[in-house]
Amino acid sequence: MTEPEVLVREQGSLGRITLNRPKALNSLTLGMVRAMTEAIEQWRTAEHIKAVLIDGAGERGLCAGGDVRALHDAVKAGDESLPIAFWTEEYRLNSALAGYPKPVVGIMDGICMGGGVGISAHGSHRVVTERSKVGMPEVGIGFIPDVGGTYLLSRTPGELGTHLALTGTPIGGADAVHCGIADHFVDSANLPGLIDALAGGQVDEVLRKFAEPTPEAPLAAQREWIDAAYSADSVEEALRRLRERPEAAAGEAAEVIEQKSPTSLKVTLKALRSDYSSLEEALTQEYRLAMACVRIGDFVEGVRATLVDKDRNPRWSPAALSEVDDARVAEFFAPAADEPTLFG
Repeated sequence: MTEPEVLVREQGSLGRITLNRPKALNSLTLGMVRAMTEAIEQWRTAEHIKAVLIDGAGERGLCAGGDVRALHDAVKAGDESLPIAFWTEEYRLNSALAGYPKPVVGIMDGICMGGGVGISAHGSHRVVTERSKVGMPEVGIGFIPDVGGTYLLSRTPGELGTHLALTGTPIGGADAVHCGIADHFVDSANLPGLIDALAGGQVDEVLRKFAEPTPEAPLAAQREWIDAAYSADSVEEALRRLRERPEAAAGEAAEVIEQKSPTSLKVTLKALRSDYSSLEEALTQEYRLAMACVRIGDFVEGVRATLVDKDRNPRWSPAALSEVDDARVAEFFAPAADEPTLFG
């Protein structure tokens, strides 16, 4: 018997969801999204369940993101039904967690990227540790920060979110709290005790007991060059400013950005500058952009280079930022004829 990809059980008054694909760093499949959705809907009105907790099996982390290899393979085979279903249902799950009537505790220990951020950072109580690596690295695979990533990153202090989105750089727990993506810093050795205590249902009280003072956030000290460079109106101008800065970290950021998909960089910057009135508005736009990345963008090539052939040599099309004009970017934001209504 193979173990289920999601372990769903009750521990006292706590509904527990554990992602259970540790060999794949708990990357999300459509089946996992459906299992999580079913569980939280069952617990929504269950009087004996006072809170929901989401964590990941294994030692490496909560979740490395969506199973983009499966999405790549489906698209290569000419089948868009999987990406359509996956992103529709994943984004609805992100919204359901954000608006859940009971506390949702996300344990963002270890690696927590992409889809892992989507199932934790929209919850009411977000826990990071000294092992946390939180990131939205999508521009490196010809994609965009989704699962509400453009919503979260557009709300960070200054231009920190722009820096994180365009470089794809993961951050530690202290920076995640500083950026408003997490709330509580807990020593990873104390997580088992924290979870056992949460079974009593007193979430705020338990977290006050287990949380430690958040360490100083490294990004806070870099705000000057980050804000100065990324307040630019274009990716090209941001790169020019980064190269002119005296800080070594600015030059390193420029080098990292230059390796990413030019199309994804420009689409991501425009998405970050959207004036979202709600998470659902962001998710609706991100769905549109996600499908455009599949249909006319660099997603298939980016996943090929990173996860299929693993040659780390993507052939972006267009290959240069100068070749991605405003009309090209606008194509990604145009509604598709087959676009579903994600939220009623």
